[in-house]
Parts: sequence; structure tokens; C-alpha cells
Amino acid sequence: MSLKDKIDRNSLPQHIAVIMDGNGRWAKERGKDRSYGHQEGVVSVRKIVEAATAIGLKYLTVYTFSTENWNRPEEEVRALMQLLVSAIHKETPDLMKNNVRLMAIGNLLQLPEGTRATLQDCINQTSANTGTTLVLALSYSSRWELTDAMKQLAEKVKRNDLNIEDITELVVSKHLTTRDIPDPDLLIRTGGEKRLSNFLLWQLSYAELYFTDVFWPSFREEELYGAILYYQQRERRFGKTSEQINYKQ
Repeated sequence: MSLKDKIDRNSLPQHIAVIMDGNGRWAKERGKDRSYGHQEGVVSVRKIVEAATAIGLKYLTVYTFSTENWNRPEEEVRALMQLLVSAIHKETPDLMKNNVRLMAIGNLLQLPEGTRATLQDCINQTSANTGTTLVLALSYSSRWELTDAMKQLAEKVKRNDLNIEDITELVVSKHLTTRDIPDPDLLIRTGGEKRLSNFLLWQLSYAELYFTDVFWPSFREEELYGAILYYQQRERRFGKTSEQINYKQ
């Protein structure tokens, strides 16, 4: 019996965010180079998107490439960009078939022109799809995002388009790259590390956190379903007491 059959479809998280960690270590354990791990990691993305679609998940965000990743060896960065282009070309027909919409967040202007064009083409092709929305966090970091939002707000105040006293949490949220996406309910991090790594720091304020030792290339459908079952066992209080949450009139 699959864990999928134990999931309560009426209490699914609306949005799951994933830090896909462990590609390099997974490859090293098998005597392969890091690029092999990244290639197998793409397979996991495909499997997890299919699983998310199968259960009716609305949003899935995957931390694909951080601003800090630009500091990796040039050869690895170039290979990752080529892999991204190849994966998008290959997966676009399946995204269309499965009614998946693609979005991207981050400092996309940092991406190579060819990568950015391929990404935008897929975003355009899938824009009318109404199933799961797959969000790629590319050249993304939360500190960059928050700094950029503060610059936008400061410029509006400078132009007298916005009063300082009118800056609320909602206003800040509307200046983030995730402005059109609900905050994640569940964060999954693979690979054994237990940190957020500059990912969606504002948006994860009330998310449930799920850490697993499984490396990303080995993270497949059953692992996703297990994380969702963990989420469904959590009591989400949002600052309230258990008594308030469970009180019934």
C-alpha cells in the first residue's frame, strides 16, 4: 500500500517548497562526478512534479540555483545552465500534457541569455495551464529578494508615491518575487542538512519544516507522500493556543 493512499486530500498543503540537496554527495557515493548527480536530480524533479499533480497539489517551488551558486567552479555552473536548458526543452511537452504551469522567481537577469530565453518560452507556453504550478527558484536568495524589495519601497517613498506609515507586511509581500504565489505551508529539505540556506526566509515564517537524510536524486514519490503525512500530523496554531484551534462553537 502506497503512502499516497493514507493522505487526506482535504487537508493538503497548498504550497510545498523544496531545498533539493545532496546531488553531489549522491554521485560521489557512486564514484561519479557531480554532474551525474545533477542529471539524476532532474529525474527526481520530474517524478515529484508528477506525484504533486497526481494528488492535486497547487504549488511546488524547488530551489534550483541560488545566487551563492554562482561562486561554484565555472565548469560546474556552465554545466548546470546547459542542463537547465536541456531539461526545460525535454520536459515542456510533459508539463503541457499534465496541465502544469511553470513560473520562476529570482534575479533572472543574471541568467545567460539563452537560458533565460528558453525558460521564458516554457513559461509562456504553459501560462494557461490550471493544474499544479511549478516554481523554479533561479539565481535566487532571500536576502537579495528582501534587499531588492526595500529598494523598490524606498524609491516609491522618495517619489512620494508611498508613505512610510503605509508600509505593512502585505505591502512588503507585494514587492517580493513571490507576490503572486501563496506562502509555503511545508518546506522539505533533503540531504541531511538542517538549515534554510537563504531560501524564502520571509515566506517560510509559519511553514512546517521537514528534514530528511535522503539525497535528492533518491527522493521520489513515497518520500514526498511521507513528508505530506508528517505535515498532516502537525497542529498549525499560528500563534494561537491548542484550545483556540480546537474550540468548536
